[in-house]
Amino acid sequence: MTSKITSVSSAVKTPAPTAPITVPWTRRDTVTTVVIGIIALFTRFVGVTTADSKGTPVFDEKHYAPQAWDIARSWFNPVLGGIESNPGYGLVVHPPLGKQLAALGEMLFGYTPLGWRFVAALFGAAVVVFTMLLARRLSQSWVVALFAGILALVDGVLLVIGRFGMLDVFILLPIVMAAWTLAGDMRQVHQRLHDAYVSGRIAESGPFGPRLGFRWWRFATGVLLGLALSVKWSGLYYIAFFGLLSSFYDLWLRRRYGVAKPVAGTLLRDVPSALASIVLIPAVLYVWSWRAWFASETSVYRHSLSDGTIEGSDWSWLTQLPEPVAGWFYYHFSVLRFHSELTSSGGHSHPWDSKPWSWLVASRPILYYSSTGIECAGGQECRRMIYLFGTPAIWWLTMPILLWAIWAWISRGDRRVILPLIAFAAGFLPWLAAFDRQMYFFYAAPLVPFTIVLIALALGNLAGRGKPLPPLRKLAGYSMTSGQLAVIGYLAVAVGMFLYFSPILYGFVIPDSYFSQLMWLPSWK
Repeated sequence: MTSKITSVSSAVKTPAPTAPITVPWTRRDTVTTVVIGIIALFTRFVGVTTADSKGTPVFDEKHYAPQAWDIARSWFNPVLGGIESNPGYGLVVHPPLGKQLAALGEMLFGYTPLGWRFVAALFGAAVVVFTMLLARRLSQSWVVALFAGILALVDGVLLVIGRFGMLDVFILLPIVMAAWTLAGDMRQVHQRLHDAYVSGRIAESGPFGPRLGFRWWRFATGVLLGLALSVKWSGLYYIAFFGLLSSFYDLWLRRRYGVAKPVAGTLLRDVPSALASIVLIPAVLYVWSWRAWFASETSVYRHSLSDGTIEGSDWSWLTQLPEPVAGWFYYHFSVLRFHSELTSSGGHSHPWDSKPWSWLVASRPILYYSSTGIECAGGQECRRMIYLFGTPAIWWLTMPILLWAIWAWISRGDRRVILPLIAFAAGFLPWLAAFDRQMYFFYAAPLVPFTIVLIALALGNLAGRGKPLPPLRKLAGYSMTSGQLAVIGYLAVAVGMFLYFSPILYGFVIPDSYFSQLMWLPSWK
């Protein structure tokens, strides 16, 4: 009896690892992506110039539009670009790339609302498309990608940040694109290890496993993260989280494919190239983004060593460095001090300040534009208001969808949710650690594309479930299930909410009574 049990158990083998599933790109993918992209361009550009303050910027555009204009006027060398040189700005607290991008629009259309918003609107439309492409790459389904595209179109935050000349959309696009390229790298390295496994090269490559060749997708991820960092320092969070994800995914794959020493193999074969792509490349690009600052004789703190500014500061040791390098580091330390002292406990306050936990339900939007006391037809008093406002059908699902994704990862081994979860964590957890800092809802903009991707994945699962509904067969033209009906219902609610709240997203003139109906929560006012 014992011998029979032994023979049966020896016949049971661990299932062989499977290759990543790849569904070829089809005409449906092309059509849906192009249609969503065209709608995204239309919704971002229609009426984009209507909200202004007598022809001048509104809200935080007042910082960035003039700086971009200064850059545009000093853009004499096409390679170097321009830089802020007006001492009236005081301390410019963000890297130059975002303003340089906005300056391109001002070079085309002048110092006008279209000028400082043109490139932002292009980036805003591209965010919608790449959110859709990320969902397609993770799910290998054009239907799931379409779900993500529709939701990205009708989210108020993604709409508004793409219609104003501020920096948020300029960091958001490279972050979403970096997630897309990292997803491509994860699929590619999986396929390479699988090919090595099938051909027997893993056993032949020694205890550390095979070398995986140059990883262009990961290199592209590093380039995009460098661009994000060159817009705002919060790009650092994504460098850290994406770098760790890439390395741990490599470790998991090496262990999965039976490498004798997976930890050592990852450390020796994968981590050095990961550091080069996801740390070194962004660092080089970040320094390169300051090339106009180094080339200019009038940029902020450019001569802080020779004019004695550094010598009397807390960083007098910088006097040992060459002047351009000393001034550059002094500039960065000054910006770091500014950010570290911008705290609630330090007495800084703002009527639209918000904390990270409120972002999870979009409970504290930001008023970007306000014009009240407008007389309407019939003698009604009307107003025009524009809020950075998250569509409730999307934002109120943030916590449930995060919990679902964690459950799907842990209990079902659904690896599709890992990247969106890590990307969400990169945009959320660091702000919890700095909760005393003064914060605003636009810091949460990088969260919503990944929330949308997770919702789209969940909708894809839901669409494949449920019982057939024969009464709807003739209406739909095919056998519709209850799951598909639920998905259609949810998307209809999201689109309906977007239309309902569109007056405070586009700044339509509406009666005060209608505005009061839109303010569902006291914290929205």
